[in-house]
Amino acid sequence: MSPRTVASDEEDDFIEADEQDPQLSHREVDDMEDQDDDDGEELEGGEEDDDEEDEEEGQNEYENDGFIVDEDEEEEEEQPGSDDERRRKKRKKRESHEYTLDEDDIALLQENNNGVPPAEPVKKYKRLKKARSESETGEGPGYVDDDGSGNAYAEEIVQDEIIEEDQHTGEDDIYDDDDFIVDDEIDERGQVVKRNKAFNRTLRHAEGVTSSALQEAHDLFGDVDDLLARRAKDLERTASNSSALTENRLEDEFDPIILADKYMTPRDEIIKQTDVPERMQLSEELTGTGEELTKEQIEEESLWVHSQLTADGFISFAGNEHVNTEIDQKDILNVLTMLHVNKFEIPFIEMYRKESCPSLLTGYYASKQKNAEVAPKMRWYKLLWAVETLDRKWLLLQKRKRALKGYYVKRFDDEKQKIDDVTRFAQRQQLHDTIIEALNDAKSEKEVDDVDAKFNLHFPPGEVEVVGQLKRPKRKSMYNICQRAGLREVAYQFGRSAEQLGHHLALTKIPETDELDSGKDSPEDVAANFTCAMFETPQDVLRGARHMAAVEIGCEPIVRKHIRSIFMDKAVVSTVPTPQGNLIIDPHHQLSRVKWLREKPLTKFVGAEWLLIQKGEDEKLLKVTVKLPEDVKKHLISDARENYLSDCVSKSAQMWDEQRKMILDDAFSSFLLPSMEKEARSLLTANAKSWLRMEYGKQLWDKVSASPWKKKDEREKDDDEIDLDEESELRVMACCWGPGNPTTTFVMLDSSGELVDVLYAGSISTKSRGGADEQQRNKDNQQRVVKFMTDHQPHVVCVGASNLNCRQLREDLYEVFFRIVEDHPRDINEQMANFSSVYVDESVPRLYENSQISSDQLPAQTGIVKRAVALGRYLQNPLATVATLCGPRKEILSWKLHTLQEFLTPEEKYEVVEQVMVDATNQIGFDVNLSASHEWHSSTLQFVAGLGPRKASALQKELVREGSIFSRKELAEPLRRKVFHNASGFLRVRRSGAAAASTEIIDLLDDTRIHPESYALANKLAKDVYGEGAPRERDEMDEDEQEMAIEHVRERPDFLQRLNIDEYIKSIPEDLRKRDTLNDIKTELLCGFSDCRTPYAEPTPDEEFWMLSGETEESLSDGKIVQVTVRLIQESRIVCTFDSGLKAIVLGDNYSDDGFDPESVRIHQGDILTGKIKNVNRNRFQVYLTCKDSDMRRSLSTRNHDPYYHEQAMVSQDELDKARKQKELAKKHFKPRMIVHPQFQNLTAEEAKQFLSDKEPGEKVIRPSSRGPSFLTLTLKFFDGVYVHKEIAESGKDRKDVTSLLRLGKTLTIDGEDFEDLDEVVDRYVDPLVGHLKSMLSYRKFRKGLKNEVDNMLRAEKAGKPNMIVYSFGISHEHPGTFILTYIRGTNPHHEYVGLNSKGFRFWKRDFDCVDRLVSYFQKNINRPPTDAGASARNVAAMVPMRGSGGGATASAFSHAGNYSGWGSAGKSAQDGGSSGWGSGRGW
Repeated sequence: MSPRTVASDEEDDFIEADEQDPQLSHREVDDMEDQDDDDGEELEGGEEDDDEEDEEEGQNEYENDGFIVDEDEEEEEEQPGSDDERRRKKRKKRESHEYTLDEDDIALLQENNNGVPPAEPVKKYKRLKKARSESETGEGPGYVDDDGSGNAYAEEIVQDEIIEEDQHTGEDDIYDDDDFIVDDEIDERGQVVKRNKAFNRTLRHAEGVTSSALQEAHDLFGDVDDLLARRAKDLERTASNSSALTENRLEDEFDPIILADKYMTPRDEIIKQTDVPERMQLSEELTGTGEELTKEQIEEESLWVHSQLTADGFISFAGNEHVNTEIDQKDILNVLTMLHVNKFEIPFIEMYRKESCPSLLTGYYASKQKNAEVAPKMRWYKLLWAVETLDRKWLLLQKRKRALKGYYVKRFDDEKQKIDDVTRFAQRQQLHDTIIEALNDAKSEKEVDDVDAKFNLHFPPGEVEVVGQLKRPKRKSMYNICQRAGLREVAYQFGRSAEQLGHHLALTKIPETDELDSGKDSPEDVAANFTCAMFETPQDVLRGARHMAAVEIGCEPIVRKHIRSIFMDKAVVSTVPTPQGNLIIDPHHQLSRVKWLREKPLTKFVGAEWLLIQKGEDEKLLKVTVKLPEDVKKHLISDARENYLSDCVSKSAQMWDEQRKMILDDAFSSFLLPSMEKEARSLLTANAKSWLRMEYGKQLWDKVSASPWKKKDEREKDDDEIDLDEESELRVMACCWGPGNPTTTFVMLDSSGELVDVLYAGSISTKSRGGADEQQRNKDNQQRVVKFMTDHQPHVVCVGASNLNCRQLREDLYEVFFRIVEDHPRDINEQMANFSSVYVDESVPRLYENSQISSDQLPAQTGIVKRAVALGRYLQNPLATVATLCGPRKEILSWKLHTLQEFLTPEEKYEVVEQVMVDATNQIGFDVNLSASHEWHSSTLQFVAGLGPRKASALQKELVREGSIFSRKELAEPLRRKVFHNASGFLRVRRSGAAAASTEIIDLLDDTRIHPESYALANKLAKDVYGEGAPRERDEMDEDEQEMAIEHVRERPDFLQRLNIDEYIKSIPEDLRKRDTLNDIKTELLCGFSDCRTPYAEPTPDEEFWMLSGETEESLSDGKIVQVTVRLIQESRIVCTFDSGLKAIVLGDNYSDDGFDPESVRIHQGDILTGKIKNVNRNRFQVYLTCKDSDMRRSLSTRNHDPYYHEQAMVSQDELDKARKQKELAKKHFKPRMIVHPQFQNLTAEEAKQFLSDKEPGEKVIRPSSRGPSFLTLTLKFFDGVYVHKEIAESGKDRKDVTSLLRLGKTLTIDGEDFEDLDEVVDRYVDPLVGHLKSMLSYRKFRKGLKNEVDNMLRAEKAGKPNMIVYSFGISHEHPGTFILTYIRGTNPHHEYVGLNSKGFRFWKRDFDCVDRLVSYFQKNINRPPTDAGASARNVAAMVPMRGSGGGATASAFSHAGNYSGWGSAGKSAQDGGSSGWGSGRGW
């Protein structure tokens, strides 16, 4: 803390000097001019500068900062009269530089001074100019310019999914840019704009302070926040006093990523200076609600929010809690008014405006009614946060509706200028007005999507000519083609429009229409009048007209809303496993409960069931169907026919009705039901993720709402017995086990969490089986720990529960303590007499160890020390320790809080984290003086109401600058009015930190949750209470005695305890009758900031078992089949271990149905044994297994209580047994290797294929070979479903024991070429090979598909180009690892095989380094292939023996037709999917 304080003092002195002497001396002006000159110089050929120039520039850069002082300046300090001489030197130095203006400087001078003549341009290196942001230029995407030239982009928005379904039914898109990576933005039409995402690019290191320089400064001086702040002030001072033309900006001096992390960008400065809560500012930027909402708008929004909260979907916000139908709409109105008008944040509302929203404070009043004298426990107010979430959703919806409405009006204005027909104009006007009305009535995103789809259908983008801009290629849909062909007139003949059908179905606003009259003409007769070149027959015309009518019905918002309500209420979900899923999903699998679902309604899904189903479908383990039951579907279509068909019975009417039936069938089957299925899936996903967010938040809440560990005497105290002005003296010793490098480490923390001492001790166990030297070392280490503990006298020792070795470490610590008691009883004070040792989970400390904040706070410490410090701090202050991980990098998102949290995006998780941390921080309070003295406590400041990371960083600097705060009023100026009003009640001003030694008077109310706005009411209540209990009448008390009423009441709490708030309210003015506020004041006067957290609970034995073993209840559930490593074979049992080190025991009776004989058993130490868990003894940390065949075959009978679960038989038991035996055989021959490399994994061939199945082609994995420990196998995903294996021979191994054989050999050989290690194999062999593979896959003539499919594609191409020789490349599925070059000269396709190796491609006995050269050689020599080209592709199958598997084409060598000598045949096994060696050729 001292470096920061000193820096702040220097800043204060510097500022005071400026204020005292506003007239700068000549010397200071010269210094600033020199600094401006140095800053204004541009780098010219930086790499060509010699060392002297670099050194001189470095000095000039820092000579005014006080770091480097030259000899001239030292002499000037000694000789005050040398100012003139110094100025002459400086002026001479400046004149010695040659100043050359570049083109930008000349242009700038010409712009500001008309008389400057042009200069000769000089070739010069220029600094890169930072691109202006879109907000600066005002030319953001999707917004129309003043001249109307910006609407071309808005008109190219992709239509709704219904239009896409229309296009996918048979139309080819002329233009498609969906392959680009895009960011989602909303344009003026309210649509998602696809913009090319900015790829990662090298950050510019501008002239000034670079990242490396900043890191060096960090290493030397610690935190660089003050360096950045002082540099910013220097730039401001220089810019204000300098006449230089260039503008100095902080972003030109520092790396942008550093400024972003330190919240020092221009945007951050604006947020800091704006007197609006930071989180509100960010929300308003997102929703575009800079202006205050009107009362009518807030009233409308409150009705919508109320309908959302009281609907069935409320579970999305409150998890499994009961739906509260008693929520008052007026309470929601009050909350929204406070959010938008008063700018109050949720914590302020829930604490100080309880009277305004009682129905939203779930659980608060229930606890108050049970015991009005006890303060309620900490609560996560989910309903209030739900209101804020819905508020943001509503504002985004309104923003999109405004953008769409503006676009619709402008689009129609452009079109109506070109309409000459009055009748057509009236029709289009009516259609436009109907769409605008539907848009205004839309209450959800889906309804807005429906309206937008209808508008895009009738007013398709791109029809209006845009002058002055290039036009993108347009999409051509079947609907547009039919409309251009004039088939709309035929579509009108079908009768009711889509809108009329929707009104009839929904029974709303039914229009008065005449009875359908189809006339006497048949549909074919009418269609015959509209035939054309595109639609040559009447049947084609009718097909096109039916398509238009079906699309219009599918896009009609009224129809879709009606169908949506029925579909979401009646749709059902069914799941069946795929053949692969049936083998993988056993009773212990995560998907076992959703493996066989039969017609489960959407409304019956709870929890994260759907997320699991979605995961199973993505992994191709489950087949999922979402549909309407047949009876509901029939009823729905029957209802539609009843309202769409004619009642006439004539022959022509019946013919028209047949057409109408086909229209409805097409509309439902092709558009409505498929789109509703997508919406149902989206709804299920949203509901499941909402539930998961709540569960994720609950886990985090349980962690941060726990109180610190307390000493035994403090646990027995009541809240009113705790002295609030005295810091709790809790000294913590934390230890983290280390394997040796790093070694076991002990750290000592004082009561403020600051690091006091570090001890690297190593092993302290006296039970070691090592030799005498090791025993002596352990005794010495133990003695060092004894001295460490006696010197620092910790109250508690926390042990990081990272693995099973920590059990012994904790036992050793108890032995150390007992030794202290026996040998040094006088060294034990009263507090250490109640010595305690607890396990603490290392999840948070490990995240802290690897975070950037740990390097800032503990720059000189090793990783294990940082981890140990976080371990101890977590015991002292869980909330602050967790908040430390909520910085710019958001390391907290890596904390594993829920088993399913991978389904949540980082943004979704952090939204929940922020809600939880804000609620917890404000209910606990923030100690400003403790934060000023101990920086790590400031981590929770960003979550105080009104603040955020930017405002918190600025306030923390002020606190450090001041050192101590003695009144909340001192914070009013730096926070400003609105932010201070939000935050002040949660900021504690007490005697802590540096303020503990001060004699300044601190108001007792400043250390309570009483808001400053209620200080007068609190003083009145205290005076009234004291006056009633005082020996004298209140009128007889002097003013000083009345002023001390709060202290007197605090000393005599019985006065307050006897106070009846309900009776007291009657005696005070009506405007002060706030029952909840008075209750809170009474509670706080009794005990300010009483600890409402859940008391710390030490881990239970079961929790200790899971922490130390690293296992979970799922991984060690009874009946689960596991694999263990054999360690010891005894007479009556086999001792094994899990990967985590947990002991597993197989008793002799459980080894085999034939009994157990240690002498004849075929397993050995180090073998992998497969067994089933019988039971787990958690107290002894042992797991008992059974390996008997009878037990292994017996399936665990787990009853699934889901009534919609119905298991079916898919395959016979024999097939299951066969698959199981094959799997066991592969496992039996599998030998894991002791190799550490990013590309290496201990996988079998099948597991390798499964691992690569969802990866891109070119992904690879190196794994053990079935040939033994002297070989490895490289498995490469060649294409989807095609995998190849390459053998890597190892040599140079030390064969003294088994362990040495399992390590990597010193020399690796592939095709006779030697490599030193796997890194060289990857760099020199694999990466070039993958590069050539990807170049072929991306080649313009590459075709996907099987051989015959590629042949058919080429035949079709040949038919269109009969005079050309067509050719293409494809994948050889018959011979994995090779490509097929297919070409057609006449009528039949010809095939040639192309090999692949690390040097390129092998074709006709020649090597080519790129595809283009191969093609060029092929085209030149197609009529004269080389005489030694070898066998043709037609007889390759006879030459090459194939080995494949059900999981896709697989080979360990490639076909060599005409290119290679043959396939390798040695070492074939199921393990490698074929032969374990490649052919003797050099290709793939």
